[in-house]
Amino acid sequence: MKNKRALGNGLLLLTAFIWGSAFVFQRVGMESIEPLTFTAARMALSFIVVAPLAYYFLRKGRGSSSPESVTERRRYGRLTVAGGICCGSFLGIASILQQMGLVYTSAGKAGFLTAMYILFVPVIGVIFLGRKNTWIIWISVLLGVAGMYLLCLKEGFSLTKGDTLVCLCAFFFSFHILCCDHFGRLGNPVCISAIQFLTASVLSAVAAVIFEEPDMGKILSALIPIAYCGIVSGGIGYTLQITAQKFTDPTTASLLMSMESVFAAITGALLLQERMGLRELIGCIIMFTAIILVQIPLPDQASAEPSGR
Repeated sequence: MKNKRALGNGLLLLTAFIWGSAFVFQRVGMESIEPLTFTAARMALSFIVVAPLAYYFLRKGRGSSSPESVTERRRYGRLTVAGGICCGSFLGIASILQQMGLVYTSAGKAGFLTAMYILFVPVIGVIFLGRKNTWIIWISVLLGVAGMYLLCLKEGFSLTKGDTLVCLCAFFFSFHILCCDHFGRLGNPVCISAIQFLTASVLSAVAAVIFEEPDMGKILSALIPIAYCGIVSGGIGYTLQITAQKFTDPTTASLLMSMESVFAAITGALLLQERMGLRELIGCIIMFTAIILVQIPLPDQASAEPSGR
């Protein structure tokens, strides 16, 4: 179990690195296309990439914990479809709110507010799901919030229309993480990932038609950023997330994935020559400290972890 937990945490850190590196491509993509159209296009591409792999697992019957009896297979299939739609709905709504919020607020503040899911996830888990977290988890969460603040916010803090949208985005991302944690154990993670991308792309496309004027020329002009975000950040990143969350609890997963902002700052400095000041470096150190703390095993931690790992 410890090896599986370490593997899951390692894959989530890899996911965070993939998402963080995608920040460069997202910035470039926004120069030639509207945010909702960009989101719809990248989600559709993610579905196209993951769908053949999902079909392969269905044909070969290699889904994780794939049941043997006909009744169990049907239940497994229903939970896979339901999980994909549920995860995709939360992912689509969260992505739409985030992109709309970015129109009205700064990227730094949006990054901090989005990463507030590291606080929302354990709170929602306690209130709605009756989950228990160890004291070291709560300390790690608070350190993570403090680190995110230093890393992302360079101006005074005040809530605007855009900030409110991004706060709602973080709230829905929290439910996406919890949804992945729940259904990733009950269904086929790869198939759930494919269905979630299809669901999110439909939601984003509808929003794009309502609020924007989608144009194929604009999509083609942002083809490289869409390709990277759709294939690498979406197809690989979100599939890794659902798969890896089977082996760790959602609060730890949210902390590991919040390292996206740290990796975004690092890749920005390396690829875009963006300089990191002392404040940002301290934020990164605090974030790394929170990640290290959350890995420390405690005697009562086993009782706080969900069964099935």
